[in-house]
Amino acid sequence: MKRTARTRLGLKFITTTGAIALAVGLAGCASGSTAPAGDGGSGEAADDLTVGVAMPTETSERWINDGQAVKSQLEEAGYGVDLQYANDDIPTQQQQIEQMVTKGADILIIASIDGTALASQLEAAAAKGIPVIAYDRLINGTENVDFYVTFDNYEVGVQQATSLLQALGYMDAEGKDTGLKDKKIIELFAGSPDDNNTAFFFNGAMDTLKPFLEDGRLTVGSGQTSMDQVATLRWDGATAQKRMEDLLTSTYGGGSKPLHGVLAPYDGISRGIITALQNAGYGENIEAGLPIVSGQDAEIASVKLINDGVQFATIFKDTRKLATEAVKAAEAYAEGGDPEANDTETYDNGVKVVPSYPLESDIVVADNIQSLLIDSEYWTAEEVAAGVAE
Repeated sequence: MKRTARTRLGLKFITTTGAIALAVGLAGCASGSTAPAGDGGSGEAADDLTVGVAMPTETSERWINDGQAVKSQLEEAGYGVDLQYANDDIPTQQQQIEQMVTKGADILIIASIDGTALASQLEAAAAKGIPVIAYDRLINGTENVDFYVTFDNYEVGVQQATSLLQALGYMDAEGKDTGLKDKKIIELFAGSPDDNNTAFFFNGAMDTLKPFLEDGRLTVGSGQTSMDQVATLRWDGATAQKRMEDLLTSTYGGGSKPLHGVLAPYDGISRGIITALQNAGYGENIEAGLPIVSGQDAEIASVKLINDGVQFATIFKDTRKLATEAVKAAEAYAEGGDPEANDTETYDNGVKVVPSYPLESDIVVADNIQSLLIDSEYWTAEEVAAGVAE
């Protein structure tokens, strides 16, 4: 019979803390007990457990914040934490996870670099009874991923395209077609092709843009509309800047032809695009003629650009809430239970549909920086003004 995450974790504890005592605990679990650890239940006390947290890179402000949020919340709950960053290098992340398994991590939380590259590492984790929580990026091609915490990534793509359409005048504040007949030109960028989220973002955006492309009000000037053509490996801003520069040379006369907007899926990519556009003479800000550029992750440098009228929008995914859901999932496994899923249909990793907990995100524009980011204490007013995190 296939072992679930709950039974695998229970079996791990049998092998590491004594078969007789924990066999009794597991019997209690089988009879329906859900008492918390240290209170007669089947789970381990938090201070006896280590959670391995694998994050992709420290080159992105977003992932630094995620790693620290997960670590601090786990430690506050009493868990030991092994947090590792892999510098966007797949073999490094594979090795880090292997070491976590070898060193005896009890639970793994993984934000993968390449969602298809961890099957053997997770097989080793499963053999030792270690539950695996995929963090924001779905891990594909393996049955050994037990839970997925994320945002509604298709909706994030919808929001990115919606912000672009609103700024161009085609949608109103409620997301309804304004009936504007003007014809405008845009370009498309997507995220890294090895990140499972990229397709969700791109499909959500393209489904939203589709009616405007089909009726001719919008045109992609370069004709590059497939994800293969517009993907940006490793979400790299310099790569995006180079592609934007190439597009300006090949399609826009080096900056002499009109370009009205750019769909950008991440703030680091957005800033690379904006640099290329500014260097080509499109204007220092939107008021001076700079094309509308979208974004994602509410990175502080881009929030300042939005506040200054340079970048139009970003998508705010509150990583504190995502970290909280990851910690809740870890606690559920530690206590001998299963995490609460609010989606058991959407996230198919090619082997199984992974129980998931997607969260909602928000469109940030200049007018709501205060209410969404400053009032929630995600950033301070001083950080927004400086464009630097304190």
